[in-house]
Amino acid sequence: MHHYDVTVTTSASPEIVWRLLVDATTWPVWSKVDSLDTTRSHGLDPGGDDGIGAVRAFRTGRTVTGERLTEKVEQRLLAYEDAFNPSLHNYRARIELEPTSSDGTIIHWYGEYETNRLLRWVMPRYLQKFMQDMAAGLARYAEECELTQ
Repeated sequence: MHHYDVTVTTSASPEIVWRLLVDATTWPVWSKVDSLDTTRSHGLDPGGDDGIGAVRAFRTGRTVTGERLTEKVEQRLLAYEDAFNPSLHNYRARIELEPTSSDGTIIHWYGEYETNRLLRWVMPRYLQKFMQDMAAGLARYAEECELTQ
């Protein structure tokens, strides 16, 4: 089993970070994914508050991966698992939000997965960097959103 574990801190409030996380339509704006594939997604909330069981399909390059939401604790935790992913198997991830004393947010994003023999040497380093960039993008964009409020 492989793991990644990243933590970033943002001056944005947990409320703003949370709104971005639960709304799959925002992910291509702040993350490394290119687009939300609505034809392969299901259960998305039209109001942007995707619930447990929703499958969010994200396209990155030519690859589409699906993530099923498995747990939500308002402004605290979003967890998901792979619904379909050509490169990862038994993938589970958690995004935990913790308020800071200065009204900001600590974003802790971590997961575990298995991969095939061909990717087992490359994927751990690649995914650690990819997820670090995802968390950093979320933190930066949340700060921009807070400034416009």
